[in-house]
Amino acid sequence: MNISYFMNEAHKEAKKALKNLEVPIGGVLVNNEDESIISRKHNQINNFNNAIYHCEILLILDACKKLKTKYLNNTTLFITLEPCIMCSAAISEVHISRVYFSAYDVKNNGLEKFVKLNIKNNIFVPDVYGGISESQNSILIKNFFKSKRK
Repeated sequence: MNISYFMNEAHKEAKKALKNLEVPIGGVLVNNEDESIISRKHNQINNFNNAIYHCEILLILDACKKLKTKYLNNTTLFITLEPCIMCSAAISEVHISRVYFSAYDVKNNGLEKFVKLNIKNNIFVPDVYGGISESQNSILIKNFFKSKRK
């Protein structure tokens, strides 16, 4: 699987979010068998005035609808920021196999915290890989918040 390619596609989605005045987080969900992109999304919290419209939630909703399934076994999520606890729980519930994230969420470290809490409890935990293309995505997010503080 071409990790750099898919992370770059997630970064493109993050740029779309930025253009729409959203926190610049983007992602793609990939079918592991044929390496096709099932869904591509970005944050839409402000657009829909709904705090749970994180990129990951939108990807999951879209993919389950497209594939007509409640589980997303044999898929990989590429996301530009480490998923929060809410999104981590959703990722676990739908059984996404692997997650590659770019920038670490240093405030909340959601996914890594989720994995540590649940790996012993027999709850589905995906394989997790962090820090992929971290600098380009963390700069995008940091610049977004700097511009908001001016």
